[in-house]
Amino acid sequence: MAILSEFEEDNNSKLTTSAPPPTKPFNAALDPSNPLGFLEKVFEFVAKESDFFKSDSLVSDVNAVVRMVRDKVEAEGKKRKEVKAEGNVKVEKKIKEASPVPPPPAVEKEEKVVEGKVEEGKGSRAPNKGNGLDMEKYSWGQSLQEVNITVPVPSGTKSRFITCEIKKQYIKVGLKGQPPVIEGDLFHPVKVEDCFWSLEDQKSISILLTKQNQMEWWKYLVKGEPEVDTQKVEPENSKLSDLDPETRSTVEKMMFDQRQKQMGLPTSDEMQKQDILKKFMSEHPEMDFSRAKIN
Repeated sequence: MAILSEFEEDNNSKLTTSAPPPTKPFNAALDPSNPLGFLEKVFEFVAKESDFFKSDSLVSDVNAVVRMVRDKVEAEGKKRKEVKAEGNVKVEKKIKEASPVPPPPAVEKEEKVVEGKVEEGKGSRAPNKGNGLDMEKYSWGQSLQEVNITVPVPSGTKSRFITCEIKKQYIKVGLKGQPPVIEGDLFHPVKVEDCFWSLEDQKSISILLTKQNQMEWWKYLVKGEPEVDTQKVEPENSKLSDLDPETRSTVEKMMFDQRQKQMGLPTSDEMQKQDILKKFMSEHPEMDFSRAKIN
């Protein structure tokens, strides 16, 4: 009996000493503004209640946990981006399906000749009253001998603020420190020594260019600008009397030829050729001109 009682006491003592100590409850709340504080409490609790920090693989275990959490967070972020992108594509597709298809642009028809507008079937414009064109920032006109240009400037402008450069076949006009109003190659050469400019009432620049070829109308002032329909140029008859006989005869001939062309009739040169041909035919009745082709 004594032996049994001792055996039972030994077993009871062994059972008592082998039981694990009671675990304290973990009491900590996560503050989103201070996640490191929460982790410190977690690690303190783990250190007190377990042998986790005594392990030789502690650093590698912690790194493994950190990598696992990071990979999970990145995967979730990637998935959210894919879902968002897919949603945007669907929205754009719905917008395109709902939007009406715009009609093809209408082809604008060219207008008939009106002063300052493009002529039908041509790239020329009807001339203004000065036989030139009214541009956006200046205007110009012409006679057979000269070209007159008017460039408006701010009221009160002084002549020292104006820049005007005239060469044989080049012009540049504007205000200093600002982009030029006119710049480029002229239609034909000018006599530089007979060209000049002036400031009118501190409101506009007036420029006179003297043409070298005084038997031809200019189609434009500066290269690249719209062209003037020279067939509709009308010189002032009152100025014909001021011309010398040779020049006046040339001008009258040009005016006559322009009117003939507008009416579809032969020019003076063509009429002269026809008269010569008729005279030749009358002088040689023996010749057969029925099959002759005459240009």
